[in-house]
Amino acid sequence: MASLWNTSNPAMADASDPFQLPNIAKFKVALCQLSVTSDKNQNLDRAGISIKTAAEQGAKLLVLPEMWNCPYSSDYFAKFAEDFTNEDASPTLSMLSDAANSHGITIVGGSVPERDHGRLYNTCCIFGPDGKLKAKHRKIHLFAIDVPGEISFKESDFFLAGDQTTIVDTEVGRIGVGICHDLQFPELAALYRKKGVHIICYPGAFNVSTGELLWELVQRARAVDNQLFIATCSPSRDSTGSYTIWGHSTLVEPSGEIIATAGHEETIVIAEIDYSKIQLQR
Repeated sequence: MASLWNTSNPAMADASDPFQLPNIAKFKVALCQLSVTSDKNQNLDRAGISIKTAAEQGAKLLVLPEMWNCPYSSDYFAKFAEDFTNEDASPTLSMLSDAANSHGITIVGGSVPERDHGRLYNTCCIFGPDGKLKAKHRKIHLFAIDVPGEISFKESDFFLAGDQTTIVDTEVGRIGVGICHDLQFPELAALYRKKGVHIICYPGAFNVSTGELLWELVQRARAVDNQLFIATCSPSRDSTGSYTIWGHSTLVEPSGEIIATAGHEETIVIAEIDYSKIQLQR
């Protein structure tokens, strides 16, 4: 597998950024493993309730799943896609902005289908605790699988690939962002480590064919290789859908130890992380 992105991105500069502890180095992270339906309003309501619940339990950083406002299915991507150029015209972005501001929490907003001039992208939006949009990451490495008799799916039939890396300075540290299949490319994580990232957040939706073998393994590898925190968030499993999701949202520390993980059901995982463990591990 070849990794590719636009080398004109400032984050690709040769110079490394020295590791620094942010003012807030110890805090709670929430992974909201959501059940997704074919009703967008219901999905938005469910996400809003989960964000409120996590914030009330002390979470300062919250991660949502890949494709949480619509089912992970070619039947829904175009139908549920939103134009992000006008936040007021995007019910998903409006909800995330309001929730981040209301609860004073940094949100890595999973991913949803974005429509831009007739093209679709698999996109993650990151909001600060003031509700402002801080960054947008378009999935770089599009997924394809063809297992005879089990599953056949090719994201590039529906989405265009992004070509930009995404690093966000927030109140809870420097965050690198990838989406699902981006996790499998070590070059991206290594670049983020080089640029002083504390935690990489990967909204993802591995399927049951790849999830059992690779999901935990690759997360721990990225954490150990780069000696930083890894957070993944998946939708919960719906065995009736055409694409059966693995679930198991997970938080991994720099040693590769799993701090917390979910099963395949809808749940919220909340755990405390301490960035000083990055220094200790290194």
